Amino acid sequence: MLTETFQIPLWIELVAAGLGGVQGALFASHLRDRRIDVLGVIVIGIIVSLGGSLLRDIVLNQLPVVIWMNWYLVVAGASAVLGMLVAPLIERADWPITVLDAIVMGLFGAIAATKALSLGVGIVGSLVVGVIGAIGGGMLRDIVLSLPISFLHVGTLYAVAAGAGVGTLLLLVSLGVPVPIAGLVCVAVTTVVRILAVVFDWRFPEQRSALRSPA
Repeated sequence: MLTETFQIPLWIELVAAGLGGVQGALFASHLRDRRIDVLGVIVIGIIVSLGGSLLRDIVLNQLPVVIWMNWYLVVAGASAVLGMLVAPLIERADWPITVLDAIVMGLFGAIAATKALSLGVGIVGSLVVGVIGAIGGGMLRDIVLSLPISFLHVGTLYAVAAGAGVGTLLLLVSLGVPVPIAGLVCVAVTTVVRILAVVFDWRFPEQRSALRSPA
């Protein structure tokens, strides 16, 4: 698979962190039923930007790069401010947030799974780490905002989209496809599955309906 000499380029992680910061700030700015101040919007942006990477490194028993390297916090904070500034321009448009959310999930999923493989983690473990990296920022965001956790909520298919993308990456890498190409495919698959789930209202049945005895 991958050797420990493989390194994810820093600029890729920073791009993911930047997009995550923008998406998190946009999400917080669009919560019209909550009075979130400027600092709160920036904090939510940083949480979305760095949360997945933080959980990924904790699971992998690695030093959290988002804490030990200055650039992550700088990029996360700046991108959160940017997201807050552009939020009024798309105040009534939810699609940019949904699409950006899907892209961010794909990026963090690809980065997390690739890092797990490079550390010698097996296929199944790398799949789990990839999904954690993909949805971790959104999960921490929902916890902080006291919202229903997205990937557990009916009709989101967050974890399914993340798993589809990460699973595709792992399959391609096992077949010898170069990691950058496999990573791009991962982002594409995650984004497409997530958007299609929204467009066509794909969902798993609610457990109460699934377990209800037929009349």
